[in-house]
Amino acid sequence: MKKYALPLLPIILAALSFLTFNLIGSRVAIDGTLQEPFFLIPIGFMFLFIGIIWTALRFIMNKNQKVNI
Repeated sequence: MKKYALPLLPIILAALSFLTFNLIGSRVAIDGTLQEPFFLIPIGFMFLFIGIIWTALRFIMNKNQKVNI
């Protein structure tokens, strides 16, 4: 399981991005503009995508190495 610790890091960062977005929240300014940390949403999805792909590749590579031995 130790070999999956590094690929799971982006998934943890994605969860933290989504959690931070929800904790900060959004508000409407006096002039009617919406103020929210929108940049955390695409960053969270980017980390999630990278983490899933990295973990899947690691799993496939480890599975192929066991078969060839």
